[in-house]
Amino acid sequence: MEMKTPRTALVTGGLGFLGQAVAHSLRRDGYRVVGLGHGQRPAEEIRAAGFDRWVCGDVSLQLLSTLEESFELVVHCASNSAVGYSLAHPHEAFLRTVQSTADLLEHLRSTQSRALVIYPSSAAVYGAAQDRPLQESDVPNPVSPYGVHKLITEELLAGHARHFSVRVAIVRFFSIYGAGLSKQLLWDAAVKMSSGQKTVEFWGTGEETRDWIHVQDAADLIARLACSDADFFLLNGAAGERVTVRDVLEKLRAALGLDIDIRFNSMVRPGDPRFYHADVSRLKTLPWQPRVTLEQGLENYANWFKASWSK
Repeated sequence: MEMKTPRTALVTGGLGFLGQAVAHSLRRDGYRVVGLGHGQRPAEEIRAAGFDRWVCGDVSLQLLSTLEESFELVVHCASNSAVGYSLAHPHEAFLRTVQSTADLLEHLRSTQSRALVIYPSSAAVYGAAQDRPLQESDVPNPVSPYGVHKLITEELLAGHARHFSVRVAIVRFFSIYGAGLSKQLLWDAAVKMSSGQKTVEFWGTGEETRDWIHVQDAADLIARLACSDADFFLLNGAAGERVTVRDVLEKLRAALGLDIDIRFNSMVRPGDPRFYHADVSRLKTLPWQPRVTLEQGLENYANWFKASWSK
């Protein structure tokens, strides 16, 4: 019987929250997965993280040229992942997000690669918007350097698709969450709620909206898109559910089993949009749908948090 050589995928930012989930989904689908990013781990930990090979370093032309690999798929998760960091360190954030993408695209162009590049972008490109489902055709209006960098990166990818025949899929993910994410709203809220205080205060009014997607659903969506033969497409990645910040914090409080008072200071934190709610019409045309409900995801998150956090 003839043995087929497994397809090979490169996942940049591989040890990040989304990167590891993507690696597991791709390996489940039969890919040989090469990871690129920061951090050295023992071989057994690299394997447990979903990788067949690990390369430690920045996403740069120099390092990419040393890989001596050809890829059918590249999932480019490497980037700055926080609005706050982009405000405090805009140049470093630009290098992590935009420059890394420029180097990756130049490598693919110069090697005449036909790999599909899947880019996990962000709803941050929409920025300031009305309280309605956001469509991919909406004019971007980012309110932070993070959102600006994501938008520039999208334009780089679209340009290389047009001019250099690089195959590209862009997913504007909304609020990705799940066990293991030790930053952003849910982590900060869980820490505050578990501090022993009877009243905890948060930014905003509580009526701001978000659209949550579990990390496993996000990774499975990326794995599904890997089967596409399209040259370029862009779509929202979300559950399509409008959820207020107040509602999600109350659900998290219940999942943590706490009896505390949640209040809001009515102040806007720099870089925070008021409304994020996705139109998922394009997404619904794919043979994919989210499997983890917000209630299930928050319960799992709360259990992980209680097991891993110490005061």
